[in-house]
Amino acid sequence: MSVELNHTIIHARDNRESAEFLAHILGLEVGTEWGPFIPVSTSNGVTLDFATIPAESIVMQHYAFLISDGEFNDTLDRIQAAGIRYYADPHLNQPGEINRNHGGRGVYFMDPAGHGMEIITRPYGSHHQPTAV
Repeated sequence: MSVELNHTIIHARDNRESAEFLAHILGLEVGTEWGPFIPVSTSNGVTLDFATIPAESIVMQHYAFLISDGEFNDTLDRIQAAGIRYYADPHLNQPGEINRNHGGRGVYFMDPAGHGMEIITRPYGSHHQPTAV
């Protein structure tokens, strides 16, 4: 049996703001609004469907994006140009730094709804235990 993640819903205070924020940072496109959702699709076919809900109902989640070394440079440039604070660690204790975990590079940053976003250039090992942001 082949199992693939197809889509997930990401709660936001403003679905358009959050979708446009992530699409801009990652160099992706915002899709056509569909019902209550604003979609952003990744290159491996996973769609992130942003949905507006009351701010007090949003529970912070963590989303990590695997990108190439060249894409990392471009993405970090967009993060810096937008004045977004970024960190080398998920606890946000190393501002303005890049980590070199797993032989690659990575940073953490927050989206407009308060979700923890991560970009990495090397996947974590198969025995990685996720770290909450």
